[in-house]
Amino acid sequence: MNNIQTEQHQSPTPTRDSVEQAAGRMIGILNDSSIALLIGVGHQTGLFETLAALPAAGSDLIADAAGLNERYVREWLGGMTSAGFVDYQPDRGTYSLRPEFVPVVTGPGTENLARTLQYVPLMGEVAPKVAQAFRTGGGTSYDDYPRFHHIMASESAAVNDASLVETILPLTGCVDALRRGISVADIGCGEGHAMNLLAATFPASTFTGYDFSGEALAAASDEASAAGLSNVRFELQDVSRLETEEPFDLVTAFDAIHDQARPAEVLKNIRAALKPEGTFLMVDINASSRLEDNVELPWAAFLYTISTFHCMAVSLGQGGDGLGTVWGKQRATDMLLDAGFRAVEVKELEEDPFNAYYVARP
Repeated sequence: MNNIQTEQHQSPTPTRDSVEQAAGRMIGILNDSSIALLIGVGHQTGLFETLAALPAAGSDLIADAAGLNERYVREWLGGMTSAGFVDYQPDRGTYSLRPEFVPVVTGPGTENLARTLQYVPLMGEVAPKVAQAFRTGGGTSYDDYPRFHHIMASESAAVNDASLVETILPLTGCVDALRRGISVADIGCGEGHAMNLLAATFPASTFTGYDFSGEALAAASDEASAAGLSNVRFELQDVSRLETEEPFDLVTAFDAIHDQARPAEVLKNIRAALKPEGTFLMVDINASSRLEDNVELPWAAFLYTISTFHCMAVSLGQGGDGLGTVWGKQRATDMLLDAGFRAVEVKELEEDPFNAYYVARP
């Protein structure tokens, strides 16, 4: 009979101070996640913009200016005051948005993080399905996220309006060609704002947006029609089966590859859809493929959470690879090379630290 010694690995006994610190961390998470929901309401109802436009005012005046119910507004203001967003003067009964918060909760620019916090209540809606998937496998459907396309579109529009033409597009080296006239495709175009913006800027070129969401494509077509654009079109398409009649000079994909069911096939299809001298611009999450490198990333916890609740989950829900949001620059580069691209450059922009920009050529 063999004598087998089993080592007993025991965690060190926590100290009272360490337990209190852990409890404090949990209470902080409880408070912050709760306030995230109130921030979402403030963004959706325009309360932040209303507060920014008013001097210190009572809840009745704020509610009236926003066209909202006073009782709800007053409770919301209590939460915002407790979170330090709003100053309250009890002797006057007035509230005012602290000036340092104005740029990060209002306006169309990239500084407005209230827009990003819209993901928090959306993830909460699918939490039961995700918890079930932990037990049974599988995942979620894109239909489980009715506002996801719109939230994504509003976020990307802020970046694209500020930087697409002047800063992002020059990374491809295609600006002069676009002025002369080339063919461009966008993979996973969503509500199509990027394509419409480029179509308006470069009328000599033609643009095609592909997406699987009919609702998103309807919004894209409506925007194009309202702008009077005749050089852009949008097609309902599963890009894992993408086939094109004519190859494109430039293909783009804005945060659209990592949640595909079969991302390797999509990248190969993009490579096949390009002319031999064409260019692929892939914009995707700026992170490492190694967890240990991401620990200090300011938004790492959000990335792993949104991956669990959406990007990985929707891929697995389609029987896909479940690549996940944080596939990282190393794996993304390897997959581009495996797809047949011979040269891949990875660039970063100060204007958009959240994303990495891959310029790949056949």
